[in-house]
Amino acid sequence: MKATGIVRRIDDLGRVVIPKEIRRTMRIREGDPLEIYTDRDGEVIFKKYSPAGEMLEEAQGYCETLQKSCSLTVVVCDRDSIIAAAGVSKKDCIDKKTPPEMDKLLESRKLYAYQSGMPRIALGPEGYYISALMPILSEGDIIGAVASIKTDLREVAESEKLLIQTAGIYLGRQLEE
Repeated sequence: MKATGIVRRIDDLGRVVIPKEIRRTMRIREGDPLEIYTDRDGEVIFKKYSPAGEMLEEAQGYCETLQKSCSLTVVVCDRDSIIAAAGVSKKDCIDKKTPPEMDKLLESRKLYAYQSGMPRIALGPEGYYISALMPILSEGDIIGAVASIKTDLREVAESEKLLIQTAGIYLGRQLEE
């Protein structure tokens, strides 16, 4: 654990303010859920909660199915990093941070498909870019995304768009159950 040198007091309602610098560095946004842990040494630990982590096996299985049946390279991300992948080396993907540009795609809450002339958005191992991306929504909240990634970007086929869109909707509904 790294000391920051920042000290905050708890107010009369039991609240503590997480400094803006830490929120920005850790990509903690207003409304983000945090898990609270304690240990035997009396430490209180705040950890970003990722609902996408609850669907890890489901996400990995869906990635592998899309890769085997359609030869797509697919990743599933939470809001901060890649949690599942198929078609690429998992050690080069899993836990890799998502790019800030992806936040704008997620906030749109709709399917993104690369078209020629658009800026390329890197995701996954070196040299891979987002081909199609669908936000995973659960009870109105943006949980993460499903994306197909490629090294050679071209216009995205309708079938690829539909597969990625279906994956995002399916995984979101799995979280709601």
